[in-house]
This record gives sequence, C-alpha cells and structure tokens, in this order.
Amino acid sequence: MTRRTRALRPPGLPFHAVQRLDSAIVDQVARIPRGPWDPGFAWLTRAATHSKLWIGVAAALALKKGTSRRAGAHGLIAVALASAGVNILAKRLLPRARPHPESLPIHRFLHPQPTSSSLPSGHSASAVAFATGVGLVSPALGALLAPVAAGVAYSRIHTGAHWPSDVMLGSAFGASAALVTRAWWSRLETAPPARATPARAPALPDSEGLAIVVNPASGPQDSDPVAEVRDLFPKAVIEVIGKDELAEDLARILAAAPGVRALGVWGGDGTIGPVAGVCAEMGLPLAVLPGGTFNHFARDIGTLNAEGLAAAVASGQGRRCDLGRVTVVRGNPGGPEEELVMLNTASVGVYPNLVRRRDHLTRRLPGLPKRAAATLAALRTFGAATPTRLVIGGVRRRVWTLFIGRGLYWPRDIAPLERPVVDDGVLDLRAVSARPRFARLRLLTALVTGTVERSPVARIWLAEEVTLEASDRPIVLAVDGEVVNGVVRARIRVEAGALTVYSPLEGD
Repeated sequence: MTRRTRALRPPGLPFHAVQRLDSAIVDQVARIPRGPWDPGFAWLTRAATHSKLWIGVAAALALKKGTSRRAGAHGLIAVALASAGVNILAKRLLPRARPHPESLPIHRFLHPQPTSSSLPSGHSASAVAFATGVGLVSPALGALLAPVAAGVAYSRIHTGAHWPSDVMLGSAFGASAALVTRAWWSRLETAPPARATPARAPALPDSEGLAIVVNPASGPQDSDPVAEVRDLFPKAVIEVIGKDELAEDLARILAAAPGVRALGVWGGDGTIGPVAGVCAEMGLPLAVLPGGTFNHFARDIGTLNAEGLAAAVASGQGRRCDLGRVTVVRGNPGGPEEELVMLNTASVGVYPNLVRRRDHLTRRLPGLPKRAAATLAALRTFGAATPTRLVIGGVRRRVWTLFIGRGLYWPRDIAPLERPVVDDGVLDLRAVSARPRFARLRLLTALVTGTVERSPVARIWLAEEVTLEASDRPIVLAVDGEVVNGVVRARIRVEAGALTVYSPLEGD
C-alpha cells in the first residue's frame, strides 16, 4: 500500500491543487507492477546525474565534423544554462520536500535521495535542454534524442526523486534555456558557398604566352619548384627571383616582354601580392601557384590544386577578383608614401599572435573545433596583451586588435577563417576595444557564446576605404603576414574587380 504524503509548500503559492494532482499521479505510478523497466529507469536516472549522459552523447556527436559536432556543442551550452538557472536560482527560490519513501514501492525508490529542493527537476531541465539544443541545429538528431530525454524526465517520477510538477517545471526550464541560446547560435552559421564571377582570360594551350615568377625561398623547401612549374607549364617563360631582386621588378620586366599574355607566380602571399599589382596595372591575368606556407589567397581563388590551375590556363577559365591597396607613411607624417598590395588581410595589434596560436593548436590537436581553438588562443593572447592607441577613420580608439579583411570573412568574430567571395568590393573591419569595463571577460564570453558581432567590446563594420593614424607612437601594421614597422599614417582601400585570375572554380 502507498499513501499520499505532504510536501513543503513554497511560501505564497496556491499550492494545494498542484500537490493533490501530484499525489494522484504518484499513486498511479506506484501501482505499475514490478518489471525490467524498474532497473532500466534507475540506470537512466543515474546516467543523467551531473549530465554524464549528455556529455557522452555530445562526445559521440563530436566524432563527426559538421552539423553533428555543432549540434552536440549547442546541446551542452543549453545544458549549462539550464543547470545554472535551476541549481543557482530556482531551487533556492522554490523550496520543496521530495516524495517520501512510502510513496512508492521500496525496490523502486532512489537511494540515496538527493537533499536539495525537489522543485524544479534539474535532471529534466538538462535532458530537455540538451535534446532541444541539439534539435535546433539538427532536427533529425533532436527527434532521436527526444524519447531519451522524456525517459530521463519520467525516471525522476518513477524512482521517487521528484513530483510530476517538478519534472514539468524543470522541462520548461530546459526548453527555455535552449531557445535562449538559439539567438547565440545563429552567429555560428557556416560560411556561404563559394561564388565566382567569370572574367575573360586568354586561353593558353601548352602555356604558350605565360611568364612565371618563381620565388624558391617561399614555403617548405623540400622540392625543386622550377622543375614542378616546368612540368605543369612546358612552354611558359620561367624566371627565378634572385637574392636581391624584387618580385615586382621582375614581373614588370616579364610583362613588357613580347608575346607575354599572362603572368604567373609561384610563392607565398608576400610574393604574389606585388605580381598581382603589376597584373592589375597592365591588364594581364594572373595564374597563382601555391608555393607558400599557408597559401591563403590560392585557397580562396581555388588554385591549391596545381593541375586544376593548369587546366584553367589552357582553357582560359578566369574569374574576377578585388585588390587591396595600402598607402603607408613611415617615420614622420611628412615622409614619403609607400604603396603596398593587400591580397588578404591587414592588422594592427595582437591579431597575428592570435592567429598564430590558433593555427598552432589546430595543427597539434586535429580534432579540436576551430571555434574552441580560437577561444583558447584568445585566452592566452589577450591575457598578456597591451592595447594600441590609434585613430581609425577619424575616431580615437584604444584597441587590442584591428583586423581588416579584403572581402567579407567568416565566421563573424575576431578570428575569421574563410572568404567564400573574392570580388564583393568591401573591406571587412573588426576592432576589439580595450575601453569597456571587464572588456577581456566580456570578449571571451562573447567568443564562447558566438555573440561577438553584437558584443559592445567588438565593433564589426564594412567599408570601401579606411584611414589609420598613430596616436602616441608609430604603429606596427601587418599586411598579408608581412610586418611594416614605424607607420604613422595608412590608407587602405579596395579596388573592385581590378584583377583577373585563372581559376577552375565555376562561376555563377
């Protein structure tokens, strides 16, 4: 026999009707005959304690890149928020006694019983939060987890750990927590598909009419670049940069030679930039061979595969590309101007160190998600950072870092990774301010939750041109990984569609 028991009534709440309904439901559960489901629900409720079950499921989902990994991470963030709300706030505000042992058969009753408030159910909150959080990213995975979450929630009644209303309120907490994180997770969208705008380029069968600049000092030096280039382009004119020779000077000489209809370059982005500038000025298409360490530009225009590039040159398959121009003055404001080409990015402050640490982590820990690597790198970088004072577009700022991308980069945070479009005609600017109170903590919180784009610590905007001026002392400007010291003034602009590159990527 079982009997109804009294629970501690939360002060000020009309609780009698709820307690009567709870007792009636528990009486019905107590009448369920003994069976194999009893140890099953006992195991399920213990597996979900301290979210061990959900952490295990998230770890399994993380084994596969893409949607499943993001879904698992989203589920855990929802669990963290739900658990904090239930255990830190709700249980303290709503004290309630748990069901007494005589409410259910003794073989079924959970032992030892938790000592915290029965209202609301933390297990139910975590279960529903995880399933809902996963479902917001992957509805199919969420549907598979929904019965498991429901089983965990019911197990709290079946084992006498909670009253039914505790479970209902906890489930509502969990669903609400997951829906709150939906606003955060919208910023974790992947980059849109790559898009290419076709452009006319001369078809060069057997590479006749192509002149190629080779910088053998670029990238890993474990092979003969001249031999590799010769195999791909048998009739091209190939010239190697000498020890004291500049890529830009050699490119101008080759571009002026009779019969040259296109230029090519083998090297890193620091070598490619000057050659690209010559091509833009002289109206020649450019063939980019990946000869650097990271090959960011070659990756974005789709020429990491040298054989695919050779086919594009032979068939005349080209695409339009923007070009960045950087005008700097060094030493004193009245000094001479220097012109630089920007293929990818420029930055002031700690951004280069952040990227270096992030890339180091992803190489050492291949399974580590890129967002997690960026967050860990930010913890180390901003922990030891010294802010930079400068004037950006006429506004005095104190920043840890300023990122300037030639084109829109993804994700929309302080450690961008991808640029799917290379001819959108914009500069992508991201400044991390050092002025607000607790700025570092707020920045790291925004990184974890994916809300950097809306954080008051970060400013993200688009422009076609931006000016930088040193405030109290000259600044260090990094352009495509090359460091420019002693800068007192810089003007960075984008020239839309200024360059045509050979590329095997299909156009719109």
